[in-house]
Amino acid sequence: MHQAIDIEQLCHDRGLRITDQRRVIARVLSESEDHPDVEKLHERASAIDPGISIATVYRTVRLFEEAGILDRHDFGDGRARYEAVPEAHHDHLIDVETGRVVEFVDPELEALQRQIAEKLGYRLVDHRMELYGVRLDRED
Repeated sequence: MHQAIDIEQLCHDRGLRITDQRRVIARVLSESEDHPDVEKLHERASAIDPGISIATVYRTVRLFEEAGILDRHDFGDGRARYEAVPEAHHDHLIDVETGRVVEFVDPELEALQRQIAEKLGYRLVDHRMELYGVRLDRED
């Protein structure tokens, strides 16, 4: 389901100054097919540029988040995880044993959420859904 989003281009579009280190972090985020936390981002970025500190990664993800380029998620494991703001809405299923995040879209679920909001007297403008589960086929 993952679709690559050019974070460097989004920075340019929003008028953010793009330093070499921000460019590396943007590239790592754009190429990530998971939802990395800051430590994982630092590990990947410093493999490209060993001069990138974890503080730089923290500052950069905060800047990207404030600019509306990144979405921050807390999947209940105590670590903030990040992904580029998707062009199309999707929800998440989190495997509580492995931490793996599965993105999904379900049109029936989307319609049901709109219906619920309307039944309660609201027009749905946004939502975020996170499901938590364990694999059915796991061996005990």
